Amino acid sequence: MRYLIGIDYGGTKTDCVIANFDPEILFSASTAGGNLLKVGFEKASLNILSSIEKCLENTNIKYEDVDLVLIGSAGAGRKEDSDKLLNELKRITDFKNIKITTDAHIALEGAFSGKPGCILIAGTGSIIYGKDKEEKLYRIGGFGRLIGDQGGGYSIGRKGLIVVSKQLDGWGNNTKITNLICDKFKIKNKEDLISKVYGNRVSIPEAAPLVIEAAKADDKTAIIILNEESDELIEQIAAMKKKLNEEKLNLAFTGSLIQNKNYYSNLLRKKIKEELPFVEVTEAEHPPAVGAVLLSKKYLADGK
Repeated sequence: MRYLIGIDYGGTKTDCVIANFDPEILFSASTAGGNLLKVGFEKASLNILSSIEKCLENTNIKYEDVDLVLIGSAGAGRKEDSDKLLNELKRITDFKNIKITTDAHIALEGAFSGKPGCILIAGTGSIIYGKDKEEKLYRIGGFGRLIGDQGGGYSIGRKGLIVVSKQLDGWGNNTKITNLICDKFKIKNKEDLISKVYGNRVSIPEAAPLVIEAAKADDKTAIIILNEESDELIEQIAAMKKKLNEEKLNLAFTGSLIQNKNYYSNLLRKKIKEELPFVEVTEAEHPPAVGAVLLSKKYLADGK
């Protein structure tokens, strides 16, 4: 019997599935994750190996019975980083055939079971990944927190913290955002805010859900922020439509900010319906780790 392993390696966790060639998912496991550049390639590889070993132990499948291990990882779009991760994995495992691609790629495969479509990812950052009928891949966004990631958690959280800084400094609008952020991060005054933000004791993306919470409570400042950020995503979706050159665009939401219904995701859906009538928002058919299995089967069939 031949088997495939698909892995979604993310900043907070590693999701791993093992499947046969039907493909039937035989077991799934989750272990720790971590940003490649923060935890290092050795630690990231050990986290990935831990998830693999859980799957093997619970199915009594041996290393040599696995034809391909395919890993989708944030940051794997940079060849230098993906090569470092691949080399480290080959050093510590007995697998002969390991491939690495982006987390967006496996999420796209899973969302549409390998068929054409596109996914909008809005979590810490943001990116749109699409595939046409000829299997050609397209990408919009994904430039990172310094020059991109509009509509993602870092951008929304940063704007929320700017609002807090203004109010604590005595010249900003009164907003529920300030109360929510100060409560969560135990910020007492503007000196405390500066110390915690620049001392990395405040996670900027973690402020984003608080902006969404404030908007739900009808806070005008929060609503303005989310309108600005959702407009950025609308423009990116429209740009993807031009790249794919399809009359109809099937779009799935993923990422912590929009995959579940909340004020922000509902706002985005409303704008899409009103401004982009050619877009049909659908639910993802499979999670990214299963998408990695589907993609690995395709790679083997194509001899890659």
